[in-house]
Amino acid sequence: MKRFEILTIFPEMVEGYVNESILGRAQRAKLIDIHAHNLRHFSDNKHKQVDDTPYGGGPGMVMTVQPFDAAVRKIKKRTKKTRVILTSPSGKRFTQKDAVRLAKYDQLIFLCGRYEGIDQRVTDEIADESLSIGDYVLTGGELAAMTMTDAIARLVPGVLGASASLEEESHSTDGQLEYPQYTKPETYVMRKGLKKKKLSVPPVLLSGNHKEIARWRKEQSEKRSR
Repeated sequence: MKRFEILTIFPEMVEGYVNESILGRAQRAKLIDIHAHNLRHFSDNKHKQVDDTPYGGGPGMVMTVQPFDAAVRKIKKRTKKTRVILTSPSGKRFTQKDAVRLAKYDQLIFLCGRYEGIDQRVTDEIADESLSIGDYVLTGGELAAMTMTDAIARLVPGVLGASASLEEESHSTDGQLEYPQYTKPETYVMRKGLKKKKLSVPPVLLSGNHKEIARWRKEQSEKRSR
């Protein structure tokens, strides 16, 4: 079973997402295990504090190295293939290729920051790599950790059920984006102000000609990717 460990000061935020829908079903089927650990439980501070003022001065608080060090030493499985990932806006951009790469590990440990950042010694000595989900700053690393967990977990055999859907979706085929998808009804009338607009499914998808459908999908995929 693949294990995802998420270190955070807000475990309830993570649990509310990962215990629902596909990820929740996959956990109940024992395909994956996602656990949110409260970082404060690993603090040696009597008030369970996990942050302090920055050396050199400056605004805000910085998360301390000790709780992260204690948590990783406690959680990390020495006998398994493990990777420790720091979620950071200054990290390498996370891509589908990273999801495929990380899906090969038995255990992934995500370190979620808050406040003004994390003591650099966490980056240098505890994390194996730093990853970002985009060029913007969030209030914490939980959303990034959940995003990466979701992208990686769905690559675990059995989680999605149909492997064919994995092969054809966006970013999984030679970096191409997925073609447009349609379902019933064949025609839908949408109101646009005082006017009505009839939206129809492309005729080729109704033709039953699988060769032409495949050609159309390929063309649409290439068009989107360009």
